Amino acid sequence: MTRFSPSPVTAVLGPTNTGKTHLAIERMCAHSSGLIGFPLRLLAREVYDRVVKIKGPNEVALVTGEERIVPPGARWFLSTAESMPLDQGRDFAFVAIDEAQLGAHPERGHVFTDRVLNARGRDETMILGSEALSPMIRALVPDAEIIGRPRFSTLSYAGIKKLSRLPPRSAIVAFSAEEVYAVAEMLRRFRGGAAVVMGALSPATRNAQVAMYQAGEVDYLVATDAIGMGLNMDVEHVAFASLHKYDGARRRRLTLSEMAQIAGRAGRHQRDGTFGSVAGHHDAQFTDEEIERIEQHSFPPLKSLFWRESRLRFDSLSTLIADLERLPSSPVLKPAPEAIDLAVLRRLADDSQVAASVRGQAAVRRFWSVCSLPDFQHRGAEHHANFVSQLWQHLGQGLGHIPVDFIARKIADLDSVQGDVEKLGARIAAIRTWAYVAQRRDWLADPAEMAGRAREVEERLSDALHRALAQRFVDRRTAVLLRGLGGDASLLPVTLEEGDAICVDGEPIGHLSGFSFVVDAQARLADRKLLVAAADRHLPGLLARRARDLIADGAKALGIGADDKGRPALFWRGQRIGLLVRGPSLGHPRFQPDRALDAIPRPDREALLAHVTNWLEAHLKKALAPVRALTRAAEDKRCSGPLRALLVQLVEAGGAIARSEAEPLIAALDTPSRQVLQRLGVRLGSLDIFCAAMIRPDCQAMLRLMRAIRSGGALPQALDPAVESLRAVVPTSALPGDGHPAYRALGDQGLRVDMAEKLIRAAHDGKGEAQSFAIDPALAISMGLSTTNAERLMRAAGFRREAAPAGAGADAATDRQRLWRWRGLARKKAQGPAAGPEDRGHFAALKEWKVAIG
Repeated sequence: MTRFSPSPVTAVLGPTNTGKTHLAIERMCAHSSGLIGFPLRLLAREVYDRVVKIKGPNEVALVTGEERIVPPGARWFLSTAESMPLDQGRDFAFVAIDEAQLGAHPERGHVFTDRVLNARGRDETMILGSEALSPMIRALVPDAEIIGRPRFSTLSYAGIKKLSRLPPRSAIVAFSAEEVYAVAEMLRRFRGGAAVVMGALSPATRNAQVAMYQAGEVDYLVATDAIGMGLNMDVEHVAFASLHKYDGARRRRLTLSEMAQIAGRAGRHQRDGTFGSVAGHHDAQFTDEEIERIEQHSFPPLKSLFWRESRLRFDSLSTLIADLERLPSSPVLKPAPEAIDLAVLRRLADDSQVAASVRGQAAVRRFWSVCSLPDFQHRGAEHHANFVSQLWQHLGQGLGHIPVDFIARKIADLDSVQGDVEKLGARIAAIRTWAYVAQRRDWLADPAEMAGRAREVEERLSDALHRALAQRFVDRRTAVLLRGLGGDASLLPVTLEEGDAICVDGEPIGHLSGFSFVVDAQARLADRKLLVAAADRHLPGLLARRARDLIADGAKALGIGADDKGRPALFWRGQRIGLLVRGPSLGHPRFQPDRALDAIPRPDREALLAHVTNWLEAHLKKALAPVRALTRAAEDKRCSGPLRALLVQLVEAGGAIARSEAEPLIAALDTPSRQVLQRLGVRLGSLDIFCAAMIRPDCQAMLRLMRAIRSGGALPQALDPAVESLRAVVPTSALPGDGHPAYRALGDQGLRVDMAEKLIRAAHDGKGEAQSFAIDPALAISMGLSTTNAERLMRAAGFRREAAPAGAGADAATDRQRLWRWRGLARKKAQGPAAGPEDRGHFAALKEWKVAIG
């Protein structure tokens, strides 16, 4: 038996740097035709370039979602796994699938599993992957010959290093564009720059960046985990800036196999490599077990792969969806999570108008191909479904082609090289969509023309992005400048820029939040300490200027609210500068400045504190004016005892109390006391006693704030906007659980107490001298009060419906029951003489009451 035949399938398994891909290329080139599927467009392009050098451009094809280079006589194909041309009538002598362990990937795994199960060459099939795939091969392809490949070089752990101490020819790995850019900017400052490689880059941009690194123009490479998928570069050390990534569903720690896949990029062929972590990142530390397993290439075997039916029936949309939802029959296969193509199909199948346009096998097959359009811009299922629906409006009717002027306009809209790295990257993601569309020959009347335009735009954008990346992340002048200054970063200019950003030599390293210096993501690493130290040295001067700005703003920029922990705080320009804590009384909280204000030079700090204290007193004085007026009267010993006790109740209750709760006190009020209440704006209503000025929105909001400060707790949850603004009528469900002083509950509605008294007064005015009378419902209706609840109010106020007289007819009885009669309210009588009021509960409370409001 030879090494590769007669076994129809060979699984070549092993860690990185074992020559698996190189072996597959050799085997393919030894056959009359061949196809290899790769996990990344970038990797497919890299191998395509290698095979072109061996076989020539007329013999080799590249097939990806966004790019097709297929000469008429091409025999050797390099493709992404999703785009492998297996069902197009081609018979390949050799077929291989690379990185087959990605069958365990939740989003793309079903594609790789299908290739393992069904992609076969006429003469030879090769499955490439990690050793963890071995039990899956035995279970799913029992006739396969499994060959292990040892790593050519040693991979060892080099520990934790500062970014500034990483050796040349290092690759730093992060897991988001933001992290990649932040690390690259730090390397620009300290090491003259870095190349950037991400899966989202176009092949042209990626190649230009790699060429810059390989040529030695920069000694560092910053990459996402795309580097782990076979991209071969001269890397001696791999440093992890993080060991966590967002996988589309959640942020999680890398699996051991993922760590090893990336770390294994260090040390190519027989040159040893090292891996480690970047200092300053708490989530980038390896455990001892992880280090040992990576060094020994010992990983837990895979227990299952994701699967989705690939032999689909296109009789109807429901049949297609049923096939895609079919459960696997093998115990080592598990159903794939809903991918974006199935999510889009489901949404559009539920749209009756779209579903009606998809009839017959040809239409269903065509519709599924449109739903399979990748979401290159990562906008999510709903947005992507809307986009697919727009395309189907063209493809599902008439000639079934997307109009040339439509796609030409979309491509032209993206043909701009202006903007920063992020904007250029977003345009490249968008042009990938139209490049994919243009590759579908059955979607366009002139696909070659549109594909050429899309390719030209992508190339221009790629060139612009490469220039922008180099301009942003490669700066030899800065490295020379720092060395020339002898590392004394305090000599660099430090400025406070727009948006409160603090910049060192024009580079943002943080921002001021209030008067606190907040280090941004770029400066949290230990390698920015020199620049942060420079900011610290200049910070007092910046804060002094900021303190003067606060005073110059006057009252307009100060405000009170809750901080991120819900605590009452004082804000300037929306940024917290201190807390409000319990003071000598409810209405006099104390301002506790943030410790960051200690860094302000003393004269400016004292001026700031005096200004803030004066503002706070003036602000509270205005908002709590009615509360303080009632409090002063309650403390005035010239006022009668019943009056003072009643005012205490009103203040403690928040401005309104039910009359029934204070009837004994009201009965004991003399004429001068009632005159005092009138001057204070306190109304003795039929059902409620209230101070109109205290139940205004501003006063109520301030009272809630003062109570929160007094209790030392967090601010209460925001009230319903209708309650917050004190509308006349609100739903009872919107009121706080313990009620609201300004509202009387009536069934399912709350009625503001002053409006309740207005309705009761109108009823009395309408009564006149008549014993029976009708109540005009117009006023209640204008307030929004229901008829049922208006009747509840009338009954509570002492009005009763007329009873129908005995023997009256139905019409007469109905007319009679529309009338009301005043029955009066039973009032509690004062118990005993007014002398000795201190013995009563309310007066005892008054005697013990401290100055609650001040």
